[in-house]
Amino acid sequence: MSASRGWWAVPLLAVILVGWWQLREARWAGALYCIERPGTLWNGAASLPAGYTPECPASQSYRQEVRSGFSRVERYRTAGWQPKALLETLKQAGYRQITDDPIAPGNDAVFLQGPGGMVQYLATLQQEQTVVTLSGRPERRHELEMRSH
Repeated sequence: MSASRGWWAVPLLAVILVGWWQLREARWAGALYCIERPGTLWNGAASLPAGYTPECPASQSYRQEVRSGFSRVERYRTAGWQPKALLETLKQAGYRQITDDPIAPGNDAVFLQGPGGMVQYLATLQQEQTVVTLSGRPERRHELEMRSH
């Protein structure tokens, strides 16, 4: 009789596990898979300024690289040509500009070094909007721990 009292535990556990898995996987299926901390720039380095809309590359290879932890990419869109606006926000967050490469009209590339490692900043003019793509390699937790000791 005691075995029949706990019959509900197995289905309940199954529902909990399926729900947890779906929540965990939802990020990777969504359009904003690359934005780990919404409302922030570069995974929390600074607050995202008003007027910028986050987006992620549609490429499956980018999606896989971000999911595997091999790379990090974030993309933001705003009205007009403002290639340096987010650059200033990153500098205020402790990033130091290493290069400044105006590739061509409507394309600016910058490398920054800071608390989260090296970041490539690419501003591109697309249909009277600025699209800023930030990319780099995420620091691993053990690397951060080693630095603190």
